[in-house]
Amino acid sequence: MTAIARITLLTLVLGLSACAVQQPTPPETLPPIPPAQPTTKPTPGTSSKPATPIKPAKPLPRTSASFAPPPGGNSHWDPRLGVYVLDNQTNTFYRQRTYYRWNNGWSRSISPDGPWEETDIHGVPSGLGRQFQ
Repeated sequence: MTAIARITLLTLVLGLSACAVQQPTPPETLPPIPPAQPTTKPTPGTSSKPATPIKPAKPLPRTSASFAPPPGGNSHWDPRLGVYVLDNQTNTFYRQRTYYRWNNGWSRSISPDGPWEETDIHGVPSGLGRQFQ
């Protein structure tokens, strides 16, 4: 047997024997977590029915995870409508490089200042179509 083969065989045997000799360590046991209990105590003069905690109102997100906001305009994302609502222009909305405006009918533009082209309900995002009918 050549010297390289002997060294390789010896290294393999020593490596495998180290795995066989190592004892497994027992998993660390943690104490069980007690179930959460509501801590509602009736206040004097009220019924004995536990009070339901009031959750604070979740603030609306200012931006969308899917759509970029309009360039240079103050706006906020309305998840119900699925568009950005321009804060300083009445009934003007933005999504995907297009502005939409409701003025007794729909129009759209690539700029918030126009020129505006008339469109029907099929030319606006579905949330807007449901809101203004």
